[in-house]
Amino acid sequence: MTADDADGAPPVLDADGLTYRYRDGATVVDGVDLTIRTGERVALLGPNGAGKSTLLLLLGGLLDPDDGTVRYFDGDRSADAVRDRLGVLTQDPGEYLFNPTVREDIEYGPSQIDIPQAEADERVAELAERFGLTHLLDRPPFHLSGGEQRRAAVASVLSVDPDVLLLDEPLSNVDGDNEAELLDLLDDLAADGVTVVTSTPDTDLVPTVADRVVLLGRDGRVRARGTTREILTDTDRLRDAGLAPPTVVDLFERAGFEDLPVGVEEAVERLRRE
Repeated sequence: MTADDADGAPPVLDADGLTYRYRDGATVVDGVDLTIRTGERVALLGPNGAGKSTLLLLLGGLLDPDDGTVRYFDGDRSADAVRDRLGVLTQDPGEYLFNPTVREDIEYGPSQIDIPQAEADERVAELAERFGLTHLLDRPPFHLSGGEQRRAAVASVLSVDPDVLLLDEPLSNVDGDNEAELLDLLDDLAADGVTVVTSTPDTDLVPTVADRVVLLGRDGRVRARGTTREILTDTDRLRDAGLAPPTVVDLFERAGFEDLPVGVEEAVERLRRE
């Protein structure tokens, strides 16, 4: 039994032997087995070149594997059969912003799954307010700043009210204020029962977005999996995988602490007790 099987919650994604090769024959994802369960917050952690983005696209059904399968929710249904329950956000927000206005981009998802116009309008208004986009709804998306485009892309993905959210480096090109807002949103979604899977090379980000970590190496294979604490405090394993430990973990390890904190708040509390 793997760590994936430990929780009794029903699976939303169940990957078996996922493998993907580039046209030149190079293998970027190699035999990945992974079960993600309802309501989990999971990080796909690895250095650049570890196949994280490709794995995320395979899980979201946006790429077909060369070998292996992904099963969704309660059976052997395809990704297309559950498309309205999956939200995938890649690194490039421009992939989601292709309509003449921001409003039409946010409306696009609901229109594809036959949501009534009145309900779609309500969703657009709610998401625009939530992401500070109300004054930008009638603007062309290519006129937005990078942070505004990211917020509009997230709103577009959430417009179908997905059960599973797959995020590829969601904080790239996002400034400090927008970063905090996006992290708060992810907390709210997780509290509402949405399953959130985040791909990132940033060990400092992981404690804020995940309770469980799947560590990938540059060979596209799973190096380790476990709780956020188990993975982030195993500094030798992180370095072997080509990653620097989180700043807090590294500082406390250098100072000679044995029980290492994995986040800033925990570190502050630890120092208060010393």
